[in-house]
Amino acid sequence: MFRRVAIIGGGAAAATLLSELLERASPQPLQLDWFTGGDTPARGVAYGTTSERHLLNVRAASMSMFAGKPRGFLDFVQRDDPAIAGTDFLPRRRYGDYLEAEVARALRQGKAHGHHVNILPFAVDALVPERDGVTVIHGEESHPADAAVLALGALPPQPLAGVSAAALASGRYVVDPWRLLANTGALQPPPRKVVLIGLGLTAVDVLLELSAQWPQAEFVAISRHGRFPEAHLHAAAAPADDGAALVEAMHDAPEIRRWMRLLREAIAQEGTEWRAVVDSLRPHLPGLWAELSPEQRARFMRHARWAWERVRHRMPPQVHEAITALERDGRLQRQRGRVHAVDVAGAALQLTVGHAGATHVLDADLVIQTVGLDTDLRRSNHRLVSQLLTNAHIAPDPLGLGVQADSDGHLRHGEQYWPNLFAIGSLLRGTLWESTAMPEIRQQARHLADQLLSD
Repeated sequence: MFRRVAIIGGGAAAATLLSELLERASPQPLQLDWFTGGDTPARGVAYGTTSERHLLNVRAASMSMFAGKPRGFLDFVQRDDPAIAGTDFLPRRRYGDYLEAEVARALRQGKAHGHHVNILPFAVDALVPERDGVTVIHGEESHPADAAVLALGALPPQPLAGVSAAALASGRYVVDPWRLLANTGALQPPPRKVVLIGLGLTAVDVLLELSAQWPQAEFVAISRHGRFPEAHLHAAAAPADDGAALVEAMHDAPEIRRWMRLLREAIAQEGTEWRAVVDSLRPHLPGLWAELSPEQRARFMRHARWAWERVRHRMPPQVHEAITALERDGRLQRQRGRVHAVDVAGAALQLTVGHAGATHVLDADLVIQTVGLDTDLRRSNHRLVSQLLTNAHIAPDPLGLGVQADSDGHLRHGEQYWPNLFAIGSLLRGTLWESTAMPEIRQQARHLADQLLSD
């Protein structure tokens, strides 16, 4: 077993792994160093919002931290409000409360088991992995560990290609929407015309908040296909069967076009709700993804990813209704296209947008980049990631989906895998594809805890 483990990252994945380890009695006490990066431990970016408008996009009954305690989150919120149902979509703020409470409980449990935890509110500057251990460095200090786990979550967002230095320097092009949402009062007077680049769930959160805070503002949202994520039903839908026949057929034909045809056929069956079909595939996606060749994965990313993401990562129904109302009231317009350039034009920003072989120009008081999760290590300015890449301690996924790793989370270097350097969460998208939501992260945390404590 690894007695001394460094966990690097302050979000939900790190908190879940820490709690899994502390819950267990082991033959020897553990020494856990948790480097939270200065954020509020456990909440991270995803659950650090305080807005009641920002809802979980998974029902309460499916959001437990622990694979062995499926009612964990639901029990937590029902202690305050017994009327809450498992099918409800709750504020992400409440999930942050739950994560903090579970970490506090796990720390008490870990102390009873004799484990010791250092919570270090620092970002890690460098890691030096070797066969018999890992050295963790922040500032002038170094910490020896038997093993280290990267639980970094989303990497810092980078400006899109085509955004000029002048646009970035103007302060009117926002790369990180969450920093803006935390301090909207700094923009005085509030902008009247706001353009969002991207139409995923991040854009939805931004629109909900800013449309309420800036009632005079109008919004334009641009993406390649000009479509928002689909919506959940008010009532949960169960698949007609366990999806085994569809999964078996997909395993027999690991080819993207064939997969999409099989999926369409399953959805077209009389009485079948498409959301239930999509959800029935979820536990099987890592295995299906593993069967695709690099060329097939690249083809999926080019041609099918956007469609899959729309139906897989859905909006709560009340959020969908609010977005629909913004469009109906004329405050929100959607456009199809690619943003080729953003530059300063007098007192405004000017976007050059291309679609169907033509281009047009769009002016805005404020432009917000809402393209969602960034996992491309090759473009990142994250200090630790840059150090690990420069020293060839890790290898980037060729499609920009995090790191190269095996299915157990061991990180690859050269032609080998480190026995004592792991990743969890979004960095494993290239290996597992499904690796960003709590139902997957809690399974990873349990499996990784098994490995760390195994003889």
